Amino acid sequence: MGLDIIIVGLQAWHTDIGSNCKSIATELSKRHRVLYVNAPLDRNTLIKDKNNAHVRMHLDIRSGKAPNLLEVQPGLWSYYPEHILESINWIPSTALFSLVNRINNRRFAADIKKAAKALGFGRFVLFNDNDIFRTFYLKELLRPEVYVYYSRDNLVGVDYWRRHGLRLEPKHIAKADLGTANSTFLASYLSKYNQNSLYIGQGCNLALFDAGKSYERPEDLKDIPHPIVGYVGAVNSLRLDPAALKEIAESRPDYSLVLVGPEDETFKNSDLHGLKNVYFLGKRPIESLPQYVASFDVCINPQLVNPVTIGNYPLKIDEYLAMGKPTVATQTQAMEVFRDHVYMAENARDYPSLIDKALSEDDPQKQGQRRRLASTHTWESSVAILEQAIEKTQSIIKTINY
Repeated sequence: MGLDIIIVGLQAWHTDIGSNCKSIATELSKRHRVLYVNAPLDRNTLIKDKNNAHVRMHLDIRSGKAPNLLEVQPGLWSYYPEHILESINWIPSTALFSLVNRINNRRFAADIKKAAKALGFGRFVLFNDNDIFRTFYLKELLRPEVYVYYSRDNLVGVDYWRRHGLRLEPKHIAKADLGTANSTFLASYLSKYNQNSLYIGQGCNLALFDAGKSYERPEDLKDIPHPIVGYVGAVNSLRLDPAALKEIAESRPDYSLVLVGPEDETFKNSDLHGLKNVYFLGKRPIESLPQYVASFDVCINPQLVNPVTIGNYPLKIDEYLAMGKPTVATQTQAMEVFRDHVYMAENARDYPSLIDKALSEDDPQKQGQRRRLASTHTWESSVAILEQAIEKTQSIIKTINY
């Protein structure tokens, strides 16, 4: 197709964590020209986090000490907007919020136009990574050839987004030319407001989680007895079910429960720390995580089901399966794509018996089936679906406008 594509969203290019949007941008840039627009600074962040390294970097760019348009790789540019936006989510009045939000959108649009002009972009596709407010009027202000709204989290389940997002997100989805989502739950949510919506899946870093490699057992696991039931990821009380973890540890005292990831305060103060067969190993470098997964006998994802998590695509399941590991996870709509390869727990009490079953049934054939499923979940395949949907939407729009 050879498109010009502008990407806006919630995550900056310099983010320290994995990013769907960055992965999509990188894959798109293999065939198209991509302008990745970082989230603009807002007044509140500027005041409260002025010593943050990323904020200081943005300020250096605004002051001219560094360029605001950077070529990351051939065909892909990262852009830092010049304008400061007003912090408005606290405003209770719908009318006043809408007024200032329109001003913010105009400032943001002016910066985007400037960058697009500098790159010689003509007609372009605008891809919005789940940003409800700052981009609400960009379709009207920028007039893209196709406007794509991408949903990867149920944002309105979070207090910050709920206040004005419950009203605005359905309208935002409805005005998009194309709705895309990384989970079946979120695709279903989009389709309530926009019939031209679809599930495009999610990619996994298969080069990192490669069962064909030989992994050395990490030092901090060497004295932990098998069988090891392991979890890799944020140990966060908003997303992880402490009742399920306690059920596993107490009902299977001969199993070792290992948690690899940073803890929040709730977990730091949890009585799980008093159980002899529970091991909190803390945050580890991303590149070392396959070593831990390779050492686990069973992998788990005891996810809490709440408005924040209900639509999440469980990326760690792909990572577990890519390593061929038997896996037990909480049943959700988003987990349906893994149903034939993962043991599904309906509640905390299901976990111990399912872990037993996962251990007893594990064999080379099942390991190969798990790896083959994970191998189909790539950014190449996800972005290919996105590109096909954009091309189809272009044709529909041309037909309508003819």
